[in-house]
Amino acid sequence: MSELINLSLTDQILGLGDKSFSSKEITGAYLNEIKKKESLNCFISVFEEESEEKALIADENIAKNKARPLEGIPIAHKDIFCIKDKKTTCGSKMLSNFISPYSSEVFSKLDSAGAITIGKTNMDEFAMGSSNETSFYGNVLNPINEKLSPGGSSGGSAAAVRANLCSFATATDTGGSIRQPASFCGVTGIKPTYGRVSRWGMIAFCSSMDQAGPLARDAFACSALLNAMASYDEKDSTCSKRESIDYETGLNKDFGKLKIGILKGIENLGISEEVLKAYESSKKILEQLGHSFVELDFTELSSGICSYYVIAPAECSSNLSRFDGIKYGHRSEAKNISELYLKTRAEGFGDEVQKRILIGSYVLSAGFYDAYYRKAQKVRRMIKSKFDEFFKDVDLVFLPTTLDQAFEMNRESSDPNRMYKEDLLTIPANLAGLPAISFPNGLKNNLPIGGQLIANYFGEDLLLNTTNKFQEVTDWHKMTP
Repeated sequence: MSELINLSLTDQILGLGDKSFSSKEITGAYLNEIKKKESLNCFISVFEEESEEKALIADENIAKNKARPLEGIPIAHKDIFCIKDKKTTCGSKMLSNFISPYSSEVFSKLDSAGAITIGKTNMDEFAMGSSNETSFYGNVLNPINEKLSPGGSSGGSAAAVRANLCSFATATDTGGSIRQPASFCGVTGIKPTYGRVSRWGMIAFCSSMDQAGPLARDAFACSALLNAMASYDEKDSTCSKRESIDYETGLNKDFGKLKIGILKGIENLGISEEVLKAYESSKKILEQLGHSFVELDFTELSSGICSYYVIAPAECSSNLSRFDGIKYGHRSEAKNISELYLKTRAEGFGDEVQKRILIGSYVLSAGFYDAYYRKAQKVRRMIKSKFDEFFKDVDLVFLPTTLDQAFEMNRESSDPNRMYKEDLLTIPANLAGLPAISFPNGLKNNLPIGGQLIANYFGEDLLLNTTNKFQEVTDWHKMTP
């Protein structure tokens, strides 16, 4: 039944509904594929027995006409989402033995919707990285070309979707960690508006920018997943009380002819020729769909990355201070409490996490707070104001997702600054808290290229609708490794 994993989510739902196949068969097919492609290192944990048991329950529900929206569909969760009585590591040695006593709201909602959790995906340690090379559990490989990075930090989720190891996957995005892996792996990923999806039980990196979202093959699958994920959660004080939208129904809505913003001088940002060509070709497709373009002056764009790499480490240093070897997680052998703290954190955190903690502690220290942190927050406010100005004249902003296609492993050692710059085009949406989506919009040298749309607050329905219309007339999202 290996052909089942090649079906779109639409066909899987229809096939389950008319009894063409069972959830047990789909789940078994994915589990077999995970074993076959174990070398990709997409998963930290695989729940084989439990997912098979849940598949049987799903088949019973379907037989009794009691199917829930995602009944019997296998899903993978980024290992940043807590699941009760399951290991949640965040890709770190620090949490390698942590068994969560509760479940995240994201997991709970999707479990209630009938999705079958097939496992937890590998990731950059504590979601810090753009290549999925900082994980304690080893690199995730790109299923298109195993010499290349799948992107980060949600590389395990993106690679699992692209390699047909699950129907869809959850992920998180702090500076581009959904959209960049989506671009590198040739799948679709959406970062919702900040507060649209609950962060309860999602281990924090940068609390003012972290946001959970879906990764899937196409806009339809993303809409189905977001439907189940997005709603108010009183346990999360940052969660929006705005009423949820039926994103699947929204795919059929007529939003009319859109004004889409494009950036002046985008060719001067260091974007590769291949990515720029795909971008220009996509503009023509959007024009054919009836949309028009408005040039935008966004000279402040490059300031965003500087602001981000002050604010994010600052919040990281605060959030990760709780991991001290006392209550849970990794604990080193030590003679006294001071030595325990020092050795535990030195052994438990990888190099990238330690670096960001040090940067964060520095910019928050006396004498440097005003010079760095306060100034970075002012830049963040400026970028938000700039988007507010844009959305008075346009409905969407369109730009590439990344500067380049998937790059080779170990790039960090040769060009660390380039690694940080990879997030140049994704970070602004996080700083402003705006929703953004990445979708396949080209192919060069057999490697996918991603295009990115940014909408005004709570414009996820417009993003998904526009992407879906684009995918109805293109086939880049249908390609398989």
